[in-house]
Amino acid sequence: MTHQQLLAIAKDLVGERRLSSLASAGYVACALLTADGNVYTGICLDAQAGMVFCAERAAIAAMVTAGESHIVKLVATGVDDEGACAPCGICREFINAVHDENYKCEVLLNDGTITTIEQLLPWRLGTH
Repeated sequence: MTHQQLLAIAKDLVGERRLSSLASAGYVACALLTADGNVYTGICLDAQAGMVFCAERAAIAAMVTAGESHIVKLVATGVDDEGACAPCGICREFINAVHDENYKCEVLLNDGTITTIEQLLPWRLGTH
């Protein structure tokens, strides 16, 4: 599966939804591909008082629930993005933490560049 195919999957999920007067979801969506060839998706959940659960972490939670942890490709996109968007710093560390090889995970950036978690996070946890 290509990064562009993952982007199309994420684009199909993105779209802000009001959950309550205190929370919304879907401003960002993520699709990831595992080493076993499975695709997992997630959307962000945003609530007042800074309670945010990123789309990347939602997709990772679905993956781990299914018994997997090795991510080979990841794409996230937002409502206002024409292409992809990079994971935030917390998500970069989280991706790195759930499997020892995830620093090699390929990430599509908004300019079409493909990079890795290692390049996005050279001083990630566990490297020193």
